[in-house]
Amino acid sequence: MWRRNQIMDLKSFLVKAKINTYASAGEGGEKVLEDGGREFVYKESEWAYRDRYFGFNPFIGQEVVLANDIMIWGMNYYGRILSPNVDSKQLYGFLMQSLRLVSSERPFRGPDKFQKEEWVYVNESQGNTDNFNGIETIFLKNKKVYELRYHGGVIGK
Repeated sequence: MWRRNQIMDLKSFLVKAKINTYASAGEGGEKVLEDGGREFVYKESEWAYRDRYFGFNPFIGQEVVLANDIMIWGMNYYGRILSPNVDSKQLYGFLMQSLRLVSSERPFRGPDKFQKEEWVYVNESQGNTDNFNGIETIFLKNKKVYELRYHGGVIGK
């Protein structure tokens, strides 16, 4: 099992990686792969982060962290826009703002709650960095317009 300082290092790295990939670059900031997938990559020292996803609406993806080229942590996710009337550019712009507020306490997605004008982001999760699951939801004018489900944790040797 992981030592406390290793988990703290992982959490700190996850925050940096998430802020420096999709949360800041968004659609178009990723590399397009041969299989049609799209991938964001962030590296720092012995740490590497990959976020690979497929599709647009709905979409599915996976984030992994490697330490010294050994896969140590992962998260799978599936998300979709629920309302055909919502402007996807505005929605994903708000989502990116929310995801930049990720904390080292719960480095899975965004904060528990974030509101800007008529947009509200809610992230409910259970567990810890070792083993977790959750759902993030976006509301516009009190109507649920987006949801993403995720789960993951530390990967054994």
